[in-house]
Amino acid sequence: MEASATSQLTGLSVILITKNEAHNLAACLRSVDFADEIIVVDSRSQDGTLEIAEAAGARVVIFDDWPGFGPQKNRALDLATQPWVFSIDADERVTPDLRDEILRTLRAPQMAAYRVPRLSEFCGKPIRHSGWWPDYVLRLFRRDAGRFTDVTVHERVEYKGPVGTLHACLLHYPYRDLDALIAKTNRYSGDAARAMAARGKRVGIAGVIGHSVWTFIRIYFLRRGFLDGRHGFVLAAMAAAGSFFRYAKLMFLNDGPADKRDR
Repeated sequence: MEASATSQLTGLSVILITKNEAHNLAACLRSVDFADEIIVVDSRSQDGTLEIAEAAGARVVIFDDWPGFGPQKNRALDLATQPWVFSIDADERVTPDLRDEILRTLRAPQMAAYRVPRLSEFCGKPIRHSGWWPDYVLRLFRRDAGRFTDVTVHERVEYKGPVGTLHACLLHYPYRDLDALIAKTNRYSGDAARAMAARGKRVGIAGVIGHSVWTFIRIYFLRRGFLDGRHGFVLAAMAAAGSFFRYAKLMFLNDGPADKRDR
């Protein structure tokens, strides 16, 4: 992309991975247009994602296979050419305050990695309890200092050393509506169950019940989800449902393939 005079001093690559993110991508890319380059690694989107990315000046690279979130983000990281990297998801936005703080930080960095607070919105409401805030995530780091964990879901940046903290927040719009939350909960629970099964983890009925009940208690009461009103109640209930799905799926995976059980 064509960098501004300001961004030319930063040495910053923005990286993100996409799959049918046309509804999110334009706003996301506008929020990071101060970077020297934007790298988009796509998984054969069919909804206009590629055209939006290219129109924004991003470098787009397409992969046919899906190795999981961690390996896919490492592919994007490997394509970056600038000394500093900011990792963002399509459903996130860099605020003007965060942009300015990133630019100030990169003019005289004191650390090799920085975390940022992330403020998430659910059904039109910013969530400031329920364990959702201040949700620090390590996103800004020297390209040669960090790498994503090699996991299918819930990837994070691995970095050994002191981590600085930025103060302006990253905005997060994870779910367009309740249907999107339900669909994502089901999809992620399957990925998580398979990952646990691969590690040899086992669970029974008591574990399935216990994990889901404890999840609701932890989020709604201990993390004060009740202060988020009805939104907090729904989030706690959906987190409990996600835990139930995850461990119920693991319980059946523990039995082995269905075709072998039926013989």
